[in-house]
Amino acid sequence: MNISSLLSMISGLALAGGSAYVAKDYIEGQAVTGSPEGPALVEVVVASQDIAFGTALTAQSLTTISWPAEARPAGTFTSFDTLLPDTGKPPRRARRAIAQGELIRVSKVSNFGEKVTIVQTLKPDHRAMAIKVSAETAVGGFVTPGDSVDVLLTQGRGAGLKTVTILQNVRVIGVDQDANQETDQPGVARTVTVEVTPDEGQRLALAQRAGTLSLTLRNQEAAAEEVPLESISLNDVLRNVQVQQPEPAAEPARRTVLIRRGTEVSETEIR
Repeated sequence: MNISSLLSMISGLALAGGSAYVAKDYIEGQAVTGSPEGPALVEVVVASQDIAFGTALTAQSLTTISWPAEARPAGTFTSFDTLLPDTGKPPRRARRAIAQGELIRVSKVSNFGEKVTIVQTLKPDHRAMAIKVSAETAVGGFVTPGDSVDVLLTQGRGAGLKTVTILQNVRVIGVDQDANQETDQPGVARTVTVEVTPDEGQRLALAQRAGTLSLTLRNQEAAAEEVPLESISLNDVLRNVQVQQPEPAAEPARRTVLIRRGTEVSETEIR
């Protein structure tokens, strides 16, 4: 290979390398210039672990995550300063169960030192009322806070015994002294506290004095509307269905003749 050919090859390689470098810078510049800026982010406070109803908020139970500032939900917190108390001061508490990773919002936590009770979980214009129950009347102890039940009244004696459903789709807010809706362990209770309207509370109070109350557990995914139900009596349960017994078939008439042989008389059937 002569010197001129070698110089030509080196010049070509240098030109190609320079072109590639310029093209790379141009493409990267276009990408940076043309890419839109990301949304502005803000730090919001979330639960770092499950927080049960009534539990005090602590630094260990809270953390922060980045959230688009424009999409930040109302009532959220951006720092621990407004959530955690000063040294020696009473804490804020969870007004309802808060799951891990859930946003901490004003409606879910109490004020500093505020008492947290099941009253704060009631719907507007509703009341909390306790019912005396046993293992037999409370679905064997499988009723837990957060469940929905129907309330049945049984009264009377003997053949006059009857049962009627007086309330449907009633929310259970407490079992004995437990109002934690995360509870899933059954247990035999003596009282169950339910959420009722004032009118339902009056009916429930009368029903407790009139007879025995029983609870039936509803499917959480079932329709919530009430279905009219009539009362049922013991006679309805024990009603005997009369079954007509077929009459026996009549025997066909027999044809016979009498045969006399001297003093002896015999009867013979004619077939």
